Amino acid sequence: MRWLRAAGRGLLALVVVMTGYVASGAHSGQRAGGGRGPLTVATAGDLTGYLGPLLEGWNRTHPGERVTLVELPDSADEAHAQMVTDLRGGDRSRFDVLNIDVAWTSEFAAAGWIRPLPRDRFPLNTFLPRVVDTATYDGRLYAVPYVTNAGLLLYRADILAKEGVRPPRTWAELEQDAKTIAPKYGLGGYAGQFLPYEGLTVNAAEAVYSAGGTILGDEGAKVTVDSAAAREGIGFLTRGVREGWIPKAALTYTEEESKQAFQDGHLLFLRNWPYAYVGASARDSAVAGKIGAVPLPGPDGPGTSVLGGSNLAVNTHARHPDSAARLIAYLTSAPVQRQVLTRGALPPVRAALYDDPALIREFPYLPTLRASVQAARPRPKSPRYDQVSLVVQAVVHDAMTGHETPAAAVRRLARELAALSDR
Repeated sequence: MRWLRAAGRGLLALVVVMTGYVASGAHSGQRAGGGRGPLTVATAGDLTGYLGPLLEGWNRTHPGERVTLVELPDSADEAHAQMVTDLRGGDRSRFDVLNIDVAWTSEFAAAGWIRPLPRDRFPLNTFLPRVVDTATYDGRLYAVPYVTNAGLLLYRADILAKEGVRPPRTWAELEQDAKTIAPKYGLGGYAGQFLPYEGLTVNAAEAVYSAGGTILGDEGAKVTVDSAAAREGIGFLTRGVREGWIPKAALTYTEEESKQAFQDGHLLFLRNWPYAYVGASARDSAVAGKIGAVPLPGPDGPGTSVLGGSNLAVNTHARHPDSAARLIAYLTSAPVQRQVLTRGALPPVRAALYDDPALIREFPYLPTLRASVQAARPRPKSPRYDQVSLVVQAVVHDAMTGHETPAAAVRRLARELAALSDR
């Protein structure tokens, strides 16, 4: 999940002075803390290299609250494992502020590892409406949105123009173009992130959501995946591999490998996060100036993306909770959110930035991205999300490699997810 990685990974900056916040511990055993002082921030690896210089802005103006950045592996699965190991150490934890994938909020909150936060301390009404839900659990705010994301369909605009074809809006159009146009130019038809890791969970959830289905309900208490819509969504992915318009190599792709394949000129269509558009537009890309982006297609029109991105949370045992809250306010301020986009190529959570003419000139996909975010849905909420994701990855990969039919895969998903909820 490199951008559940790639969109989830930065940490930056706001000059909102927040005084007097020492979160009242919702869980027994947390340190009271002295309010203000140095902080340690944990994040998955910073692929775009923008984060360190930006945090220096905070350190220059807050010498008594200096931030030490701890970069964990850029694989989200490995970063998650290291965060969990640290948090289980209780008051021996090294980390004060956690930059967590949006899908981890429920898990960390249910485990008592992160503090509930007061809504009135953060400008949530300035954020894109959809993103705030990713930071809540059981009706309470447990984190603050920092970076958002939604999947886009990148395409070779030069080739579609040559063929007189518009970008696909439906699965049928995507399949047809991937089957008939891509081979004429020696290209693979369509790819996403299909290695069995978090990225495959995202791609599978998008297929199910786009077909009108769901995976879990009631914040993980109810399994809802056994449906015709889920069979249709998983069937779309398995059919692509079986018929060859999804190349077999895509079964090994994460965000980075799929981005590289597209920007090297080997694919007609790619599902990825917006950072891949930026990479494919760079001077050293083989397809610079030849690409476009549209919302993900669905069975009968635009589909549904999964919300990506990251949230900032405060460790229950944070040494200086007031400084942690002030840092989060700084990182979600309008000036720093602009830098998240311009320096990190990561989608900000501040809604007004998506209407900024100068930013739209530099990042022409912004209007499309905003529409995709507004229509996107979060991954299934569950206090056992890591286990839910592992089940989805394993089952869907078995289906895509031809070991199970879509119908059998959906039945197995329902059984294994129900077994998790019964534990």
